[in-house]
Amino acid sequence: MPNSSLIEADRRHLIHPVINYRAHEARGVTVLESASGSFLRDADGNELLDAFSGLWCVNVGYGQQSIVEAATAQMNRLPYATGYFHFGSAPAIELAAKLVELSPASLQHVYFTLGGSDAVDSALRFITHYFNATGRPSKKHFIALQRGYHGSSALGSGLTALPAFHRNFDLPLPTQHHIPSPYAYRSEFADDSALIAASVAALEAKVAALGADNVAAFFCEPIQGSGGVIVPPVGWLKAMRDACRKLGILFVADEVITGFGRTGPLFACEAENVEPDLMTVAKGLTSGYAPMGAVLMSHEIYEGIADADPGAIVGHGHTYSAHPVSAAIGLEVMRLYHEGGLLANAAALAPRFAHGLDALLAHPLVGDSRHRGLLGALELVSDKDSKAGFDPSLKLSDRIASAAYRNKLVFRAFGDNILGFAPALSYTAAEFDLLFVRLEKTLDDVLAEPDVRAALDHRAGVIAC
Repeated sequence: MPNSSLIEADRRHLIHPVINYRAHEARGVTVLESASGSFLRDADGNELLDAFSGLWCVNVGYGQQSIVEAATAQMNRLPYATGYFHFGSAPAIELAAKLVELSPASLQHVYFTLGGSDAVDSALRFITHYFNATGRPSKKHFIALQRGYHGSSALGSGLTALPAFHRNFDLPLPTQHHIPSPYAYRSEFADDSALIAASVAALEAKVAALGADNVAAFFCEPIQGSGGVIVPPVGWLKAMRDACRKLGILFVADEVITGFGRTGPLFACEAENVEPDLMTVAKGLTSGYAPMGAVLMSHEIYEGIADADPGAIVGHGHTYSAHPVSAAIGLEVMRLYHEGGLLANAAALAPRFAHGLDALLAHPLVGDSRHRGLLGALELVSDKDSKAGFDPSLKLSDRIASAAYRNKLVFRAFGDNILGFAPALSYTAAEFDLLFVRLEKTLDDVLAEPDVRAALDHRAGVIAC
C-alpha cells in the first residue's frame, strides 16, 4: 500500500494510544518502515536516531539477528502453548527460572503477562487475593506517587497519577491514594536527606489516616518515567521499602521502565539492595521484540495464596501468559544483556550520556538535567532562577518534537516541557555524540522562534546567542 494510502487508512481506522483523536486525524500518521541498530527509517526515507528506545523498551537496539533466529526457531517448534490445565513450555519455564536467578532474592515466583499494564493489574489482583486469603480482607487500599505511571489498565490507571489517565474513566478509585513525588528540582527541601525524610513521613501519614489495617501496599517506580523522569535521591528507595516493612504493608517496585539495565544494574532495586515483595517488569524483558511482561512475587505471598483454599483455583489468567515465542525471545535478550556485553556497554557509556545532558544546562532553555544510567531528562524553563515554566499556549513540547524530527532525532517531549531520553544499551560513543549535536540544534531552533525567545526575554533580559 502506498504511503499516502496508509496515512488515509490510518486516519479512518486505526485508534492510537494516548493521543487526541482529532489532532491525530488532522496531522496524519508518521509511518515507520524499518530499523537497524539505533536508527529508524520512516516511509519517506528519513533516517532517525532513536534516543527513546521505541517506548523505553528496545534496550538491545533494532535488528538483533540472534533474536530473530530464536523467535523463528521457536515458531517452527511450538508457536503457542497454553499455560492453562497444567500445560507449559520449556522457554517459559527457563525464563522464569532465569528471572528468579537474576532478580532480588526476595522474589521467587513469576507470573507472565503481555506487558506492563497487565502486570500491574495482575499484581493488584494477587495482593487483594493474598490479603483475603490470609484473613485480612480489610486491606484494600493502595498508595502510589503523584506523577507516577503504572499503566492504563482498568485498575492500574488509578494508581497512575497523570490526569489524562483519569479523565472520563471515573478514576482514581476510592481505594487508590497518592503521596508527593520525590521531585528534587521542584522541592523546597534543604538537601536529599530532608527530601527522603519527607517522603517517608508522607507515607506514614497516609497510612495513619487510612488505618494500617486497611492499607495493602505501596507502589512506586524506582525512577518515575512518564511522570517526567523524576530521579529520587540515592537512598530514597531503600528508605521507602524499610518504611513499608515497619508499617506492615507490601512494597511493590514497578520496574517496567527501569528494569533490564536501563539505570545501570539489571534492576534498579539492586543499586540499594532493595528486596520488594512484588516487582512488575516488561519492556526490556523482550526488548520490545514481542509482547511480554511479568509479576515477580515473594515466596511468602505465593504461599499465602496457594494455601488459602484447598482445591479452589486462583481465578486469574491470560490466554497468552508465558507465550513460548515471547519467552524464547526473552531468553535471548537476557543472553545479550550479559554474555553479549550490553549491560557492560551501557555502564561504560553512561558517563558520556550524563555529561551530554549536563552540558546542556548552559542552554538558555534548560533548567534541570537529571539522569541515572541511560535514563535521563532535561526540564525546560522560561526563567532559571524562579524555575518558571512556559505558557501552555506556546505548545513548546509540540515544537520541540517537530524540530527534533526535522533534525532526525526521536525522543519524548512531555506536555510539561520535560524532555525524556532512554537510548538503547547498544549505543556507541559516536551515536551519543550525534545525539547531543542534534539535540542542541533542536533546542537552538526552538529558541530562535520569536515568541519562545520573547517568553525568555521578558523574564531574564535579552539573551545573547
